[in-house]
Amino acid sequence: MSDPTRVFDDLREESEELDRLVAELRPEGWAVETPAARWTVAHQIAHLAWTDHSALLAVTDEDAFRALVEKALATPETFVDEGAQEGASKTPTQLLADWRAGRAALLDALYSASTGTRFPWYGPPMSAASMATGRLMETWAHGQDVADAVGVVRPPTDRLRHVVRIGVRARDFAFGVHGLTPPSEEFRVELHAPSGEGELWVYGPEDAPQRVTGPALDFCLLVTQRAHRTDLAVEAVGPDADRWLDIAQAFAGPPGAGRPPKSKGAGE
Repeated sequence: MSDPTRVFDDLREESEELDRLVAELRPEGWAVETPAARWTVAHQIAHLAWTDHSALLAVTDEDAFRALVEKALATPETFVDEGAQEGASKTPTQLLADWRAGRAALLDALYSASTGTRFPWYGPPMSAASMATGRLMETWAHGQDVADAVGVVRPPTDRLRHVVRIGVRARDFAFGVHGLTPPSEEFRVELHAPSGEGELWVYGPEDAPQRVTGPALDFCLLVTQRAHRTDLAVEAVGPDADRWLDIAQAFAGPPGAGRPPKSKGAGE
């Protein structure tokens, strides 16, 4: 990514959109359960605030970030939930203020980062642009949980190109975390941009025999596991591409549980 400014700007806009949604909620709205088991709206925002803080330490204080990694390794099954619970115990006013301050500090640090610098993370080291891309993906995905919980339909934007990019690049990782050997050949991925007007976002060789097609929004819902495959208009040609759509994930860590299909018996 030659010019990281675009993803930094997009991360700010994605965060501000979610901010406008939760800022309008009454206190009881923060306690509404989301599709993520045992997580309320407050847990979702607390998780984003917690992860923004972790990213800020990775960019500005490597020793402090290393201590976070050691804590995560000591409690791998619970440290994410514990971080969310700590933030969710705050009042909505304080939690919102903390999230705003933390994400602003992170963006300032990312804008100021030297080109070519790589920062530690829970997986491989990341550039500032990659860090921002990951934060945007998480902000959009957890924002989808919030929107679903409060019954709001968010119009998709072309900021989803960043989520698509992670999802495509994570193909081999998705196979690997399921104990499967990644396919040796690239797939062709052709996705319709949210802005319409016939724009396609494409990855992979044009003549690849295996391919994935559909709306970019549906692909993003699939790779962030915010919707079941049977409820989406993403299609595959080829056995490996078809298998990928069953296991795709854009996030690090073990495979997620995903979401059940909306209709009873779907996919059977």
